[in-house]
Amino acid sequence: MHHQQCQGPFRSVCSIVLGSGSPRRQELLRSIGLTFTVCQAGVEELDQSSGLDPAELTMQNAKRKLGALEKKCAGDVILCADTCVFCKGAILGKPSSFEDALGMLRFLDKKWHKVFTSFVLLRTSDGSLKGTTVTSRVFMDVINKEALRAYCSSKEPYDKAGGYAIQGSGAFLTRQIDGSYTNVVGLPITETVELLLELGAIEPCVNDWKK
Repeated sequence: MHHQQCQGPFRSVCSIVLGSGSPRRQELLRSIGLTFTVCQAGVEELDQSSGLDPAELTMQNAKRKLGALEKKCAGDVILCADTCVFCKGAILGKPSSFEDALGMLRFLDKKWHKVFTSFVLLRTSDGSLKGTTVTSRVFMDVINKEALRAYCSSKEPYDKAGGYAIQGSGAFLTRQIDGSYTNVVGLPITETVELLLELGAIEPCVNDWKK
């Protein structure tokens, strides 16, 4: 049994590769005590033009990232994820400009939208593959039009699906959430822990506080 101090309620028991440059996903994994390496896939992601529905789109993108990382990064378990925002039949990715971000958030205003995150886990020793898609609903309420312009002039919206960060200053735009909060951040942590435990990649970590 390991004797080092736990950094959270879990610890990694094999080498885990996170196939994402997202600081939010990295922080979620670190917050529960996991150690991992980051290796980005750099694949071209499918978008609404693919004709796929949001759950299929995010799962296909997660699998595309995984396919690229299998050849590129060495690890016992590889984790890849993809997130999109869906509202009124439209799949929203990351805004490319100030006007794009402003348009997205104005479109989402006073509506419920859905956030889809799909993730996949591959155990490289035996090819065991696990994954799921989680959906949350968010009600956006732009309470001040000038504040929306100010938000879009910050750096925050531009690497986020739908153009906002619920865990960042964009929290002021989100009136209500139904479902997993961490899913909206970018990785549903309950489901991720569940499947990492099933693969034997992590274990609960209990600190011994005896002096």
